[in-house]
Amino acid sequence: MNKQVVSRSYQKQAYTTITDFIVNVFSSRVLTPSPDLIRKVIETYATRILLIGVGLLITVIIARFLGPSGRGLYAVAATTGLLGVQFGNLGLHASNVYVVSQDPKSLSPLVGNSLVASFVVGGFIAATLAVLFNFVPSLISLSGPLLFLALAWIPFGLAFLLLEHLMLGMHDVRGYNILEVSNKTILLLLIVCLVVARRTEVTSFLGAALASMIISCVWAWNRLRTRFVAGSATSLPLFRGSVRYAAKAYLAALFAFLVLRADLFMVQHILGALQAGYYSIAGSMADYVSLLSVVVGTILFPKLSAMTEIKAKLRLTRQAVWGTIGLLLPMLAAASLLAKPAIRVLFGSAFFPAALPFLLLMPGMLFLGINTVAVQFLNSIGYPSSVVVIWALCAFLNIGLNLWVIPRYGIVGASVVSSISYFLAFFFILLIIRRTAVSKGVSLSPTTS
Repeated sequence: MNKQVVSRSYQKQAYTTITDFIVNVFSSRVLTPSPDLIRKVIETYATRILLIGVGLLITVIIARFLGPSGRGLYAVAATTGLLGVQFGNLGLHASNVYVVSQDPKSLSPLVGNSLVASFVVGGFIAATLAVLFNFVPSLISLSGPLLFLALAWIPFGLAFLLLEHLMLGMHDVRGYNILEVSNKTILLLLIVCLVVARRTEVTSFLGAALASMIISCVWAWNRLRTRFVAGSATSLPLFRGSVRYAAKAYLAALFAFLVLRADLFMVQHILGALQAGYYSIAGSMADYVSLLSVVVGTILFPKLSAMTEIKAKLRLTRQAVWGTIGLLLPMLAAASLLAKPAIRVLFGSAFFPAALPFLLLMPGMLFLGINTVAVQFLNSIGYPSSVVVIWALCAFLNIGLNLWVIPRYGIVGASVVSSISYFLAFFFILLIIRRTAVSKGVSLSPTTS
């Protein structure tokens, strides 16, 4: 009998949560975010549109010259570096924003801590993986110079991640945008030089990506250096003070990254480089479509972290979510309609099998987009442990289902599993936000806030 009562209680909570969400989203009252947030989002989104163009051109050039198999190896190598960054960031990318947005005077020691963490922790991870892959080469399809470049990406990728998040924490959105554009533009120029020189191997393109990352790290440090008088010095007490927040952010980001990227590794390992090349194109295109929500979440987090009133945080979060949905829905619909011709024009008929997986990712990208914005409220109030638990459960579910689905249904099945995982993350994050609001005595209704 008690189990039935508990089951009905959870069913009622789920129904209420979804009902509140629908009411808030489709309420006749239009919720307008602050002018400062709108300006920064527009500026950053315009920058990201430019980056999409540059990034798409880079992707097309690489795909055209390398072919599906070469593109698959490039994607696996780049994802190896990204995975190393996720393992090595220690959650400092989030805690940097959280701490410096509340205390701008902490910028100097935060820069020092970030650089030490990048090259000590990142270097250790790269060396450990090099030894592991040397003794167990079957774990990865990379070897020689390609493996070296993928591992060398880790410390510099860490430095790039941590430094650009400090820019966001200081509300230097323009500097952040300049850094992103510079990184992609330098990479494009280097790739064009390689094409002209007829150096179109996988290692050459990956080396160009690493070089552009190193140059961008130097520029980011110089930009931040103008914000404090003394040279950047480390601070162990400051590091210890942010460890708890950073640890939760680290675990959540790691599990979220596994949900978003582990399927590519599984496709490559189970189906081979050719199918990984197709799936990487579908994933890249899906990332481009969901860019708006990433931009909103990126700008929203430091702004919410600097606020102290829960009611104001919830109001701004709801406004941002409402606006994101209103813009994201037509974008996803248009992308679904244009997917097949876009792949033909941009990548050629060789990549046409990527069309169906892309379409099946679209429902999931809607829920992932909403979640990306809404979860910033929870991040700004100290990162509840429940957020970590949700992403962990979704990661295990995603990997477990893919082990069964990919051998049977290929990259089409992997896309469906991803959409299911994104929906579950969205639903449970929404449930936590509702419970938090209720515990603080704050109504989620747009008509009462």
